[in-house]
Amino acid sequence: MDASDPTGPWSRARVDGFLADATVPVRLSCRTPADDLWMLSLWYEWDPEASELRCATSADADVVRFLRARDDVAFEISTNDPPYRGVRGRGTATVEPDAEKAVLRRLITRYLGDTDSELAKRLLSPERDEVVIRIRPERVHTWDYAARMRSSE
Repeated sequence: MDASDPTGPWSRARVDGFLADATVPVRLSCRTPADDLWMLSLWYEWDPEASELRCATSADADVVRFLRARDDVAFEISTNDPPYRGVRGRGTATVEPDAEKAVLRRLITRYLGDTDSELAKRLLSPERDEVVIRIRPERVHTWDYAARMRSSE
């Protein structure tokens, strides 16, 4: 990252804790091969030891083609309800096959609780090819508006 040295009010340990605990999607921004901006939301997991976010998506998703053409990304993970806080940054992304759907299984459990739902079964279907998107942050910034929002009450 260097998330070992994030800017903003949070330490690296606080960043690690927030990314591990927050179950909101990452908002990921990249560029299309035509150099247009593209943004999407994906489920993610944070690996503090590897300093990377991992997402899963269908192998034929547009973003896979976009990231293979150009690997620079920006991202944001933030709360949807007050007080607003979060982590944003930029980095690079790689795409690789997830033939066993290991990352997808972990994400389904993280976001849905288990793999028993119809959505989970459809996503884990053997006919569906899955990839892992690994996001390696190079710059990370944090913000936390809790004190500011409390003082405006």
